[in-house]
Amino acid sequence: MNWTLVNDRPIYIQLTEQITQYIVAGVFKPGTRMMSVRDLAADAGVNPNTMQRAMAELERNGLVKTHRTTGRMITEDITMLNDIRNELAGACVAEFFDGMKTIGFSPKEAADLLSRQAKALEEQDNKEEQEGETA
Repeated sequence: MNWTLVNDRPIYIQLTEQITQYIVAGVFKPGTRMMSVRDLAADAGVNPNTMQRAMAELERNGLVKTHRTTGRMITEDITMLNDIRNELAGACVAEFFDGMKTIGFSPKEAADLLSRQAKALEEQDNKEEQEGETA
């Protein structure tokens, strides 16, 4: 996994956010067992106690549940995962529009630009998909 940690905020909070993103993105599948705290800590390059704190936060948020015999499991509550995913997406969109406002774009101009970019990315994906089929 690709961990991005900076020193301006508590590491356990950053770990919690990134693991949450991995869960809602499907990197960690619903209902599956999490890696051990030690393995996750080694992968992220952090102290196991810090990772343990992040895992406790995830458990408090309901994303992870600890079972005595099987370890930590990712929630199977798809509705909750979709709600969190939509909340994270909403925050990204709000940040995008704030940034665009800062450089002088109206909400409509920003939305139009976003729409054009999305269409270009979709066309690029389709082209790559077609090239992959002919190879």
